[in-house]
Amino acid sequence: MNNALTPFRFRRVFLYASLILMGLVFIMPIYVMLITSLKPIDEVSLSRMWELPTAISFDSYQYAFERLAPSLLNTIYLVVPATILSALFGSLNGYVLSKWRFKGSEWIFTAILFGMFIPYQSILIPLIDFLRTIGLYNSIPGLILVHVVYGIPITTLIFRNFYAAIPTSLLEAAKIDGTGFLGIYRHIVLPLSISGFVVVCIWQFTNIWNEFLFAVSITSTGSQPVMVALQNLSGSQIVHWNVQMAGALLAALPTMLVYVFLGKYFVRGLLAGSVKG
Repeated sequence: MNNALTPFRFRRVFLYASLILMGLVFIMPIYVMLITSLKPIDEVSLSRMWELPTAISFDSYQYAFERLAPSLLNTIYLVVPATILSALFGSLNGYVLSKWRFKGSEWIFTAILFGMFIPYQSILIPLIDFLRTIGLYNSIPGLILVHVVYGIPITTLIFRNFYAAIPTSLLEAAKIDGTGFLGIYRHIVLPLSISGFVVVCIWQFTNIWNEFLFAVSITSTGSQPVMVALQNLSGSQIVHWNVQMAGALLAALPTMLVYVFLGKYFVRGLLAGSVKG
């Protein structure tokens, strides 16, 4: 009996050892960032990067927060409306393309999905010209518009797959009762979309919060999001790594909290629509 279990136990030990090793690999950068952010500047060096601080100092956090606070507000003004709008448009698109299919709808869906594969760099120049033309260049509303448009392909895909799980007979019964297009969406589809909205909002919130290229290209001082301000925190002559690490942790804190508290809903909602459509 024991001999028969030996290979099984060996595989379990190997599996857990591998998982612990991979976990340590992922945690190591966070460990270095955390202890570096708590060190005074005279203890920050490459040779002492793994050592714990002799005295914990929060001066770097205070300095980093003072520098990042205006940009943190800009990021909140950007992320909240951009996430909500892209989720709503994606929900409507997914509703139409899954339950109100018409001639050519598959081609339209394919064209929308194609937007996910267009590199940001390839459309920067025409995008900036367009935003200048409509008066939204160097503004948070302009950045919101860009993220809403770029977010529609992935939000449409997620909602279309999610709505495929809703029985069509339910919608047909509502049609027989005289409910129209928007009435069915508002009274039937929307209340069933909570999991889909959670997935899309977490996805969009994280992507928009961490996005850098559009932010640095479209906005300038005064309207820049936190990721651009974090890059500017490094300075031009000397990099204060303790401040840089403290700023990076402060900038990453909201997205980490979102995944810690809503991560299980994200995975659950993503799996709910993964095998449909």
